[in-house]
Amino acid sequence: MPPTLASLVHHSALKLTVRAGEDRLDVPVRWAHVSELADPVPYMEGGELLLITALKLDAADPEVMRRYVKRLVGAGVVGLGFAVGVNYEDIPEALVTAAQTEGLPLLEVPRRTPFLAISKAVSAAIAADQYRAVTAGFAAQRELTKQALAEGPEGLLAALASQVDGWTALYDASGAVVATAPEWAGRRAARLTADVERLRERPAPASSVVAGPADEDRVELHSLGTGRRPRAALAVGTASALGTAERYAVHSAIALLTLTTERSRSLHAAEQRIGAAVLRMLLAGEPDHARAVAGDLYGALLDAPFRVVIAEVGSALRGPEADGDPLGGLTEAVESAAARAGEAVLVVPEGERLVVLAADGGAAAGACGEYGAAVEAARAGDQGEDEELVVGVSAPVGPVAAGAAYKQAEQALSVARRRGRVYVEHEQLAAGSVLPLLADDAVKAFADGLLRALHEHDATGRGDLVASLRAWLSRHGQWDAAAADLGVHRHTLRYRMRRVEEILGRSLDDPDVRMELWLALKATAPE
Repeated sequence: MPPTLASLVHHSALKLTVRAGEDRLDVPVRWAHVSELADPVPYMEGGELLLITALKLDAADPEVMRRYVKRLVGAGVVGLGFAVGVNYEDIPEALVTAAQTEGLPLLEVPRRTPFLAISKAVSAAIAADQYRAVTAGFAAQRELTKQALAEGPEGLLAALASQVDGWTALYDASGAVVATAPEWAGRRAARLTADVERLRERPAPASSVVAGPADEDRVELHSLGTGRRPRAALAVGTASALGTAERYAVHSAIALLTLTTERSRSLHAAEQRIGAAVLRMLLAGEPDHARAVAGDLYGALLDAPFRVVIAEVGSALRGPEADGDPLGGLTEAVESAAARAGEAVLVVPEGERLVVLAADGGAAAGACGEYGAAVEAARAGDQGEDEELVVGVSAPVGPVAAGAAYKQAEQALSVARRRGRVYVEHEQLAAGSVLPLLADDAVKAFADGLLRALHEHDATGRGDLVASLRAWLSRHGQWDAAAADLGVHRHTLRYRMRRVEEILGRSLDDPDVRMELWLALKATAPE
């Protein structure tokens, strides 16, 4: 505890007497200052015990004293010490009355007590309080370290909550609550998600104070990590502002959690290298070797159906992506969801790609879909033509079919890019139509080349071979029906189809030829 006016009054060597403000002696004293100026306020910072002899004051004038005391109170002076037996044998009644009116504690200082003794007493008490705070801080650091080593972040949070007489919470990279202490703080911590998101937008280290409603507490938020983007965040809720000892404890917790975060990052990099090896073995058709390497880390993932997710990204980006890094944002979303659900997920960066193996129906796969939907919704109505995030997802498979799943994910990725979509699952391709795929430039070029000779023939006015071919194919080769659609005799249609075969050098009896011609007609049909 810092020194207070009460502690100074009870100091046996000072012999101070209270003449006014008896109910305000518990106010902390930041310093003791001597000034005989008629107006010392410009040199005050607040929290001082001002010591005077009234050398240059008319302490007997009620109006002068009223203005003088009012100025001191306004400047934050917490007490006034008046030395008697120097310029006044007793404290003038005008000063006592003014102090009582303004509620300013007034202490009578006997002649035998020098102001220096009071200053030294205040200084010694402040030093002792700081020493206690530092000692308590070191003790808190030892306890926090012990709990962190014994029980991990959860133990550290519990120890910190006890040190600050409040509650604590840890958030992951996505802003979700990982742990709280005590458990009842979970609901309070969850309401701060938006504040944590805003904190994550600032370079680490960063902090902010959230003042709750009148019936709630004061919360400090601190980012954790040494990189450009915070890896986690710590919340500390207390009834009032932290003292020196509590501040030491919080700083120690931040340091320990940052070390844990950075260590986790190194472990994560090692796990990622193992994941890359597992993925290469799966794609090489070696599921048994992949399972042996996966061990306990990814073994559970290979024991159930999983999906292969491939994500790619272009240049200019908009939407909820993480600081222009959508692959990083997707990684955070997937890994955070998996961590909260306690499930394994394999995430492997491949140059400009990100490959994910996630349990079918699990939290990681769900987070991937939710992230894609959020990006797509944020870009709705955007007329930009820049390349953006695209995600392709395979059907559920087992380890033996990982190679096929990878191709499925690539096919879905290609369709997503072609259709201007963010997220496409392979099942959607089977449930949809192949016709939208004909919009590809390569397909159109093939169709134009295949039908060019027929169009050139029709341009001479010697017949309508393209329209006749379309009608005949649409009627599945039925001569009478197709001729009726065209309004010509069926012999005329037979002649035209023979000309088509002669010009193209291909037989219409071949079903592959019929298929290619029909797709070519669809690809070149006016929209």
